[in-house]
Amino acid sequence: MPIPQNVVPALARAISKRGYETLTPVQEAVLAPHLQAADLIVSAQTGSGKTVAFGLTLAAALLQGRDKFEAAGAPLALIIAPTRELAMQVRRELEWLFAEAGGRIASCVGGMDTRDERRALSQGAHIVVGTPGRLVDHIRRGALEMHGLRAVVLDEADEMLNLGFREELEFILDAAPEERRTLMFSATMPRAIEMLAQKYQRNAQRINTASAQKQHIDIEYRALVTASHESENAIFNVLRYYDAINAIVFCGTRAAVTRLESRFANRGFSVVALSGELSQSARTHALQAMRDHRAQVCIATDVAARGIDLPDLELVIHADLPKNTEALLHRSGRTGRAGRKGTSVLIVPHSARRRTERLLREAQITAKWGDPPSVDEIKKRDDERLLGDELLSEPMQGAETGIVRALVARHGPEQIAAAFVRLYRKGQAAPEDLAPAPAWSEGQERGDRRSPRGEVGGNFVSGGAWISLSVGRNQRAEPRWLIPMLCKAGGINKRELGTIRIQQNETHVEISATSIDGFFERIGRAGNIEKGISATRIDAPPQIETPYTERPKRAERAERTERPQRAERTERVEHPPRSDRPKHAEQPRRNPKPHRKGVEERRPPSKKPAPKGKHRK
Repeated sequence: MPIPQNVVPALARAISKRGYETLTPVQEAVLAPHLQAADLIVSAQTGSGKTVAFGLTLAAALLQGRDKFEAAGAPLALIIAPTRELAMQVRRELEWLFAEAGGRIASCVGGMDTRDERRALSQGAHIVVGTPGRLVDHIRRGALEMHGLRAVVLDEADEMLNLGFREELEFILDAAPEERRTLMFSATMPRAIEMLAQKYQRNAQRINTASAQKQHIDIEYRALVTASHESENAIFNVLRYYDAINAIVFCGTRAAVTRLESRFANRGFSVVALSGELSQSARTHALQAMRDHRAQVCIATDVAARGIDLPDLELVIHADLPKNTEALLHRSGRTGRAGRKGTSVLIVPHSARRRTERLLREAQITAKWGDPPSVDEIKKRDDERLLGDELLSEPMQGAETGIVRALVARHGPEQIAAAFVRLYRKGQAAPEDLAPAPAWSEGQERGDRRSPRGEVGGNFVSGGAWISLSVGRNQRAEPRWLIPMLCKAGGINKRELGTIRIQQNETHVEISATSIDGFFERIGRAGNIEKGISATRIDAPPQIETPYTERPKRAERAERTERPQRAERTERVEHPPRSDRPKHAEQPRRNPKPHRKGVEERRPPSKKPAPKGKHRK
């Protein structure tokens, strides 16, 4: 569908220069002729072009038939956003959209110098974009004039209410002229949004383009199950496997952001961090580094889940599982925007599989379940990228002819190709060999079954061969270093290992029956794996030293002998009324004080001294 005729010509030229051939569904919906003067409640998925949508629908009222704005004075439109990042992004979008019309855009966001903002407002602006708290501050100080407003837009209204900005929003809307157009854009429509709309909008029209069937069409969801202690290594392997131009890793806490930033930077990734404790300047620099491709990976808390638009973001990783479906959708919505494809990967600890399945079901998302990429899968993917590199398909330039012929004459094609492969792999960090996650079953997650002490579940149920290693708990044997050691020494994959039982002085390991012969051919007849560690084949599964045993049943209680029947109670004797009872004889007082007629009883003198200036009586 071509650009509609009711788009203001100046904005039509701007979106044409931007490369727009057609509009998104939400942009087409708000441009319907019967909605051009109406208040709107718009539900649209993240990344659907909402900023351009409300810019297009407001342009006619702001320009009033002119092709360009008049000199800037009091603002004509006010855009309210929940976070600084989203407000700054909205400003950038509106700047290019209204550039042909000569629009002047000002921003008022927390973390910026208020003096610069007051100066920009005093010089005049056609549109103001800001966060609720800073806008309220400017209104109270008289720096932001509200009398000229023709439209107010609440972007991500549900998030602003979740962040506790209800009072600020009501203050701003009360300060705006009654004769205005009010637009609310929200991914969800909770009860609080409906109450706000009833109070501040007039006969608002609803637009819903957030179709559940189309919401995730551009995003591929993957759920990768891993052992709890291997989560960080699994994230590293996912980053290596996809090798995305830009990727975001979402964490639940600031401490996790700091830890992952340090670890991934040490492994060769260009990393930036984004969390609430950073200053506005640091956050702006981090996002700009991602846009300029000076950084490849952003480690962030949920502060980055809304409103951040990175054009080349191809991968979203949930290092910590989202708390609810809204967080999942908004995190994942950073990729797969404006028709581009993206991937959202959930790192699922073995114990959280049931919770993750419920989360995906509530969000109406179908995810592909599996294991994190292995070393072999990552190396195979690296080779595919090498063979498909555009440098290999570009024709030879004239200035390169001499050196190319000299290289071929001196070293030969194969040697040159080998050198190219080594140079290509030189800067790549080695992937991690992950320990397999325990075999999952519904009963195991509920805790209905217990493994014996020191036993780790394997990749197959039965049919394997057993070996005995000369190392056990006394030598601090652990699966996290036993598995890589066995795989390296025996030339096998971790998926060919089964149950591992660590005992006091030895460890019994189950190996796939098809791999056991090759394992011993690789390590030799002596069975030496490493210094001081050897392997011996055993025929039958050994007995476990200290299995969990069922709690012994409580001894049956001896039958209680019958208690003798209590004798029947005799009838209570009725007493006569109190008035009829005989009065008791008065008892003599004990130790009566002596009393002599005519002699007063003397009291012992008081031990408390009399106050000064007064005489004792």
